[in-house]
Amino acid sequence: MEGKMVQLIVWLVVGGVCGWLASMVMRTDGQQGIILNVVVGIIGSVIASFLFGAGINQVITVTTFLYSLIGAIILLAIVNLVRRGTVR
Repeated sequence: MEGKMVQLIVWLVVGGVCGWLASMVMRTDGQQGIILNVVVGIIGSVIASFLFGAGINQVITVTTFLYSLIGAIILLAIVNLVRRGTVR
């Protein structure tokens, strides 16, 4: 049970970092808080799982981190496209 809890915490932290970095790249950092950054990072990881076959699961490597970051950037680009009509 402890291993699962630690894994969840690590997943949330890495998701938050990916979401924060993606928001910095897409220049939406001032509009989102920490919770939205975590959500964007986690959803970005899911998108990366579908696109690249690698997301944040049991093992976090540089490759899975980069794929999750790319997934989060794609998510923010889609959100910006829907909201503003431009990727930015």
